[in-house]
Amino acid sequence: MQLEDYFEFLDPDDIRIKGHRIGIDDVIKYYLNGYSPDQILEELPSLNLEKIYATLTYYLHNRKQMDAYMLRLAKWREERYQEWLAKEPSDVVKRLRAIKAQREQELLLLK
Repeated sequence: MQLEDYFEFLDPDDIRIKGHRIGIDDVIKYYLNGYSPDQILEELPSLNLEKIYATLTYYLHNRKQMDAYMLRLAKWREERYQEWLAKEPSDVVKRLRAIKAQREQELLLLK
């Protein structure tokens, strides 16, 4: 079995662990934050240590490309987040916010 057999390369910016919806970036992110393989398993219990070690080995063998991959994903996520922030809230969100504000005001009056 080759290391790449552990992954599904859906897109240049979407590499997932085979049999899961979990991207390799999830495992790598925990690793870069100082988590051990056992700690990563606690956070991602649907994986097993074999897949976690395969992901980390793939990352370490392809570090330059994987760091670029992680950077592209971070930029893409930030762009999506900024787009979301810039959007006008839906009517439902507006109504919920109005209800929340009204309840908060009623609570203040009760005090």
